[in-house]
Amino acid sequence: MGRGHRYPVVVAGPLTDSSSPTAEILAIGSELLTPFRVDTNSLFLTSRLNDHGLELLGKAVVGDRPQALVDALRQAVGRADVVVTTGGLGPTDDDLTRDALAAVAGVPFREEAAVLAAIADRFARRKMPMPAINRRQALVPEGATVLDNPNGTAPGLWLAVGRSVIVALPGPPRELKPMWDTHVAPRLLARFGQQHLRRRTLKIAGRGESHVDEIAAPIYGPLRAASPAIDTSILASPGQVELHLSAKGHDGDALDRALEQAVAALADAIGLPVFSVDGRELEEVVGDLLRARGGTVAVAESCTGGLVLGRLTNVSGSSAWVTGGVVAYDNAVKVRDLGVPESLLAAHGAVSEPVASAMAVGVRTRLQTSVGVGITGIAGPTGGSEAKPVGTVVIAVDGPDGRHVVRTVRFPGDRVMVRQMSVQTALDLLRRACAEGCT
Repeated sequence: MGRGHRYPVVVAGPLTDSSSPTAEILAIGSELLTPFRVDTNSLFLTSRLNDHGLELLGKAVVGDRPQALVDALRQAVGRADVVVTTGGLGPTDDDLTRDALAAVAGVPFREEAAVLAAIADRFARRKMPMPAINRRQALVPEGATVLDNPNGTAPGLWLAVGRSVIVALPGPPRELKPMWDTHVAPRLLARFGQQHLRRRTLKIAGRGESHVDEIAAPIYGPLRAASPAIDTSILASPGQVELHLSAKGHDGDALDRALEQAVAALADAIGLPVFSVDGRELEEVVGDLLRARGGTVAVAESCTGGLVLGRLTNVSGSSAWVTGGVVAYDNAVKVRDLGVPESLLAAHGAVSEPVASAMAVGVRTRLQTSVGVGITGIAGPTGGSEAKPVGTVVIAVDGPDGRHVVRTVRFPGDRVMVRQMSVQTALDLLRRACAEGCT
């Protein structure tokens, strides 16, 4: 894109109500469109934008192509109150962000003497001559405010376009992050006031997405119509459903109260399948239950090969309530190390409720814990039969005072999904058992 090439000026119409500002992020650089580089800045920027109450409408990665960059900027400015770009502010010919900003705003460049002096001084302090191409970094679109970058040669830019503002930041995180805190955050506060965006998440196990949505849907309407309004969304992953709630406004305490009431209403409607409303993962909830009741657990695994125990021991301090486990992949190990009777294996097969129950009892008694978990199944893609197809998994939990539960389930998907859902279901059965008493 030549410096003399001009594009039509964007005339941005009304975008959003002032109480609900929005934002978009554009990560710029062809290297981000390869398998070798990942855009890591967007997560940081999303968090900071949310802190200011800005709702993110979208993120995009744009290569170093002049027209594609201009088009992406023009579209983002037409939708959002704030557009944050990262990258493309360097001195080389493929650093096109400055050119695109000037084109979208329909303004010429000016050379900023202070920026040029700062770049030259940076090279001088390193006892190096400044390459001529670095002079490009002192070109500033007319009307833009320069954002100082003490950690690099590329200054940032703040440029109003219609009712929107474009914030252009360099790509390296060590440069971008301090510039955000020093220059961008105060300007956003001055532009939009003290906004808040609050979020809550309900995590649910043992129910499918459609079932959860059917229960929650009648509650959504009043939440969305309330003041403050609460936005809702549902997200499903293997063995888990999440309900995401968010609210935005100027009064953070009012948002928190409204969200707590919404969480309580949904948790009450869905019931026991809700295992977390405070961000904890399933294994953390299980650990807290065991710790609170002075219980311990051991796990005997066949088809999951130690994945259940791995999830449990991911939790810091889990040595207080995880005693150990046995990976009993071979039937001989089930017999020798868990005491599973050979007659059960012969009569029912390894993937059966009697064998899973014997595994749970065996690991509990031999490792002297209050709770034992046994899991056996056919993860595939081979090993299935008409009677026991791939995806058949049996899970047993054996507790004190004769408390015992065993369940046979059939999971869809490939080997990875079957194992993931098996682990999640085993942890959920353990959670439910511990809720009733682990000792």
